[in-house]
Amino acid sequence: MVSFAIEVPAEANPLTNRNLYHVLRSAASNDQQQVQTGAKQLQNWEKESGFYSSLQSLYIDLSLPIEIRYLAIIQLKNAVDKHWRRAALNSVSKDEKELIRSRSLESVLNEPDTRLALQSSIFLSKIIRFEYPREWPDAVPSIVSSLQSAREAAPNSLRLARLLLVLLHVIKELSRARLRSSQQSLQAVASEITRVLFIVYAGKAEIWLKFLQFGGDDEGGALESMDRSLLALRILRRLIIAGYEHPNREPAICEIWMSLSAQFGRMLGLISSEDQTLELQAVPRFLVEKHLLQIAKLHLNMAKDHAAAFVLLPGSLELARSYWGFARDFSQTYGMQPSTPAEIGTDGDLQDIDEISFTEQLSLKGLLLLRACSKMIFNPAQSFKYPRDEDKKEKNVAKDLMKNELLTAELARDVMETLVTRFFVFTPRDLKQWEEEPDEWEKSQEGAGDDWEFSIRTCSEKLFLDLVINYKAELVPPLISVILDAGRQKVNDVFFKDSIYAAIGLAAPVLEETFDFATFLESTLVQELSIERPDYNILRRRIAIILGQWLPVKEGLNRPLVYGIFQHLLDEGDQLNDEVVRVTAGRQLYNVIDPFEFTAELFAPFAPQILNKLLALIGDVQLPETKLALLQTLSLIVVKMERLIGPFGDQILQLLEPLWDQAKEEYLLKQTILGILTALVISMQSGSQKYHQLILGLIRSSIEPDSESRTYLLEDALDLWAAVLEQTPTPAPTEIIAIVQYLVPMFNVASDTLRKALEITEAYIYLIPSEILSNAPHFLAPFATMLSSLSREANELVTNLVELLVRSADMLSGISAVQQLASTLLSTSFLSTLLEGLRDAYEAHQTTGPNQKYPSIDGIIETNYLSVLARLAVTSPSSFISVLDAARQDPPIDWLLTEWFGHIDNITHPIKKKLSCLALTALLETGKPWILSRLQLLMTMWTDVVTDLLEDYEDGNGGTVQRDCLVYTSHTLAPSETDSPATARSRQLTLADPVHRIDTRDFVREKLGIAVQLCGGMEPFREKWVGNVDADILKSFSDLGIF
Repeated sequence: MVSFAIEVPAEANPLTNRNLYHVLRSAASNDQQQVQTGAKQLQNWEKESGFYSSLQSLYIDLSLPIEIRYLAIIQLKNAVDKHWRRAALNSVSKDEKELIRSRSLESVLNEPDTRLALQSSIFLSKIIRFEYPREWPDAVPSIVSSLQSAREAAPNSLRLARLLLVLLHVIKELSRARLRSSQQSLQAVASEITRVLFIVYAGKAEIWLKFLQFGGDDEGGALESMDRSLLALRILRRLIIAGYEHPNREPAICEIWMSLSAQFGRMLGLISSEDQTLELQAVPRFLVEKHLLQIAKLHLNMAKDHAAAFVLLPGSLELARSYWGFARDFSQTYGMQPSTPAEIGTDGDLQDIDEISFTEQLSLKGLLLLRACSKMIFNPAQSFKYPRDEDKKEKNVAKDLMKNELLTAELARDVMETLVTRFFVFTPRDLKQWEEEPDEWEKSQEGAGDDWEFSIRTCSEKLFLDLVINYKAELVPPLISVILDAGRQKVNDVFFKDSIYAAIGLAAPVLEETFDFATFLESTLVQELSIERPDYNILRRRIAIILGQWLPVKEGLNRPLVYGIFQHLLDEGDQLNDEVVRVTAGRQLYNVIDPFEFTAELFAPFAPQILNKLLALIGDVQLPETKLALLQTLSLIVVKMERLIGPFGDQILQLLEPLWDQAKEEYLLKQTILGILTALVISMQSGSQKYHQLILGLIRSSIEPDSESRTYLLEDALDLWAAVLEQTPTPAPTEIIAIVQYLVPMFNVASDTLRKALEITEAYIYLIPSEILSNAPHFLAPFATMLSSLSREANELVTNLVELLVRSADMLSGISAVQQLASTLLSTSFLSTLLEGLRDAYEAHQTTGPNQKYPSIDGIIETNYLSVLARLAVTSPSSFISVLDAARQDPPIDWLLTEWFGHIDNITHPIKKKLSCLALTALLETGKPWILSRLQLLMTMWTDVVTDLLEDYEDGNGGTVQRDCLVYTSHTLAPSETDSPATARSRQLTLADPVHRIDTRDFVREKLGIAVQLCGGMEPFREKWVGNVDADILKSFSDLGIF
């Protein structure tokens, strides 16, 4: 029966403990409708005061069912992240926080259920992360005090276990802090916590160590002590790393370090002893191994996070040698152990025989420690904190000790030989995983991210590369010797060969000058490929990897031979080319094709088969990460092959279309598909037009405002959209016109997307100018809104678009279309925004001295604003004056001309400078005094601009003639066979541009003639206007032969 709390509307369901209990019971129901209704009611109650303290009240009520209490504590735990901050939505009130805090610690300490205790500890630790020390200064001290009391009162009590659990999660939370103040808060209490904690640990550890060594009657007490000491050790490990800036300078830490090192040897002796009387049962052995791994993690974390301190702590160098000795001993049997029978785990389940053994885990820690030591010497971590002299001295001393006493050339050689001959070798576990889960195993071998830290072989590869790079002189000769010996002895051991070849590949950057890889490729690797024996798929995989490692660093290799090898490795018909071999070949093909040395012509003969097999492989693999890697290879081939990729376009589209549907919410995969399509459109050029309809559907689904995928795919979809527009012929298909509506909403998004959206808008103006002009208000209104807040780059893009609209209007319908566009600029406030910016610049430039003002727009933006006005003025001066008068109550022409003439010398772009020159010259048509009175400024401008633009050209008769260098002809912009449709449209509009069509001298001569006529002839003109021009300026202008 559905409870009353669920049946009634939310507003009629007041927040009480009883109602909350019923709602939680419904949320825990198996009935999905009740679950949904309960969850909705809980969300509604989040807004009410007292909700979270009520949840806590239910949680601490031990009489309630565990599932109800569990839901309550989970709700509380999740609420801390969402609502505990003061500025959060529906944040918890101060009074309610105090009530919750006052009951939190005791509720954990009294909790009998382990699962609930864990969640409650996490909940409390999250609160302390936010509130300690400012709002809750006694939080950590009270836990430490309680820990001290519990240790003394009842050593094996549940209370002690719960306190350790709480402290573990508190230290976890506090150690994650990155703010300096938070780190200092932890460091301030670290000493006291460490002191009490180590007493607890040492006491508990001694109890069970004695029991395991000498026996006793209290086995249960010993196991309980092991649990307590393990918890304490986990806390100590984190606290020593995060709670101390210089652990080596703390006597207490040095003492703990030595004690743990001694116990490490003692525990290791317990589990490795051959004395049958000390042979441990499964559970104690498991817990001892857990202790050892925690101590090993402490050693490793210290070497990574406090490198100098690790070296300077007592006994650390000997400790590192011991780790290597353990790992070297383990290497003797690595991969050769007999199958271990299943063991009963602590949870009662059979352990998987494929689980990594303790000795392998500890050996892995040893390799990681050696790698951390290597980085300490050759690639030390950089700190933003200014180092003090003492810190510098410690680092130098530690580096010298590490280099001279641990990582000597002899040890480096020993490590290298062990890695190559032992740890590079496959294990039975590898072979089993290769066979049973090939895709997962292949991905794990890539060592991506931090995966390498969990595998002996991939960690060994990283360590080997570090050593061979940093000990090149000492390690390269013996490495080459091992390689040559293996070749001379004609070793048939596939696993040994694979390890040697792995070393050859990894060391490629070091060996490329001393090792004849070209001969090795042709004489050895090719022969290996021809062998048809069991297990030779291992060598085929390795050959693909080697070629992927050598091709990027070695020039002059036989690339057709390499392409033939990959063609062979991708052949599914060969039974040795299993999925791992083919996927590895597909991955490594990327590295083979990527180098600059690649040429499409050499690859073309192999492209049909390689692409067919690669496309089939992409369709076969199931793992999204693997598909992604193979698609990246495909994308690179499409880019590198350029126009030669054309014959394979249909196949690629046949693969990508269903793959897009299968990807669903795998947005990384969809991003890669969009990238491949972009590369395909660019490479195929006009040949891609047959795919545009399909591609436009993908673009639409990626950019629709309400689409969930828009967040992830927008940027890649815009790149593809721009590529499609580049190849779209005129007239444009209706499908591509239909999606132009999605551009305007993009004018309010992030800067990178805005830039691309503006570039696409420009392409549309070239493609469908009449449609864009008829909808100009939809574009210009957002432009006007955002113009003043744009960056310099985006501002230029916007103003260039408006210029392009003016040019398009002029070319389509002449002055009438420009006048209509000018009216739109006025009605959308775009023109007003321009004039406001220019007016501000004018007023600022009138000020000097201490009270000088600075304009809100810089010089480049001012040039952009003036260029928009110049386009209008060049087309129709009278319309320009009319729209200026309509834009402002005060006639702007006088101050605008003053600012314009004052700024023109600051215009450095030749095209924009000529445009302003043409615009100011065109105003002579008006015959108005406000332009004629500035004749001296005009003549100065003409002399400057014409002189800059005149260049010598051949006249066809062996002589030269001076001409405006910005005037283009059909020969200047001659079409090319490779021009895209967009390039052709751009060329057409460029040739019609007044800047590139009109010679400046002819234009000045023409407009001066009109001004002379409007003044009644030359004599009145000279008397009234020319007479007021400086003689030197007049002479310089007259020398141009214009006037």
